[in-house]
Amino acid sequence: MLSSNSSQKRHTDKTDKSTRKIGVMGGTFDPIHHGHLVAAEEALFALGLERVIFIPTGDSFHKAQHKVSSPEDRYMMTSLATLENDRFRVSRIEIDRHEPSYTVDTLREMRHWFPTGEVSFYFITGVDAVSTMMSWHEHDSLPGLCSIVAVTRPGYGKEGFEFLKSFPDSFRKSVVPLTIPSLSISSTEIRKRVKEGKNIRYLVPPLVEQYIRKKGLYREARLEKTSKR
Repeated sequence: MLSSNSSQKRHTDKTDKSTRKIGVMGGTFDPIHHGHLVAAEEALFALGLERVIFIPTGDSFHKAQHKVSSPEDRYMMTSLATLENDRFRVSRIEIDRHEPSYTVDTLREMRHWFPTGEVSFYFITGVDAVSTMMSWHEHDSLPGLCSIVAVTRPGYGKEGFEFLKSFPDSFRKSVVPLTIPSLSISSTEIRKRVKEGKNIRYLVPPLVEQYIRKKGLYREARLEKTSKR
């Protein structure tokens, strides 16, 4: 069983002090909520990251299709949610891409934003998503592009990392387990509550709540098809 604290320390210590440590958090963000923000903030401080870049997904089809809000609405909600944190950024890299989006392609492209050898990426995602990574596009390339920060989710305690034992050794070594405060919030539940006319205050940032209400999101059939990575 991997130790969360020892793994974090290993990844913190092995990075050269001159290397810029950048967090990357991809997701549909439909809508972004406090659970996403807590995960990013915990990774920022636990791993000594310079900043965290949020990347709303664009046209991706790794898994079965499902309906999500427009890329522009999701980008705006993500921008509003991160507005007050000067160490959070939002990128349109996948939204503006006119071809299917995969995590490996995004990380490769982002490396060109920095001088060669100057950056180390930390891809932040839920432990449930990490458990499916063996099915991701070019998953073997991920360890060479980033460290994978697997944050705990409700229902995934320390025992939730047991699946790592079945991963190839090279891949397993790139995973950084990170235990964060447990917030039982999901975008699915938020969309459901809005549709049913229920309150979402304190589940999402105030500006996101106002945007959802102003745009009438999740109340009508205003969604378009896309899919997860």
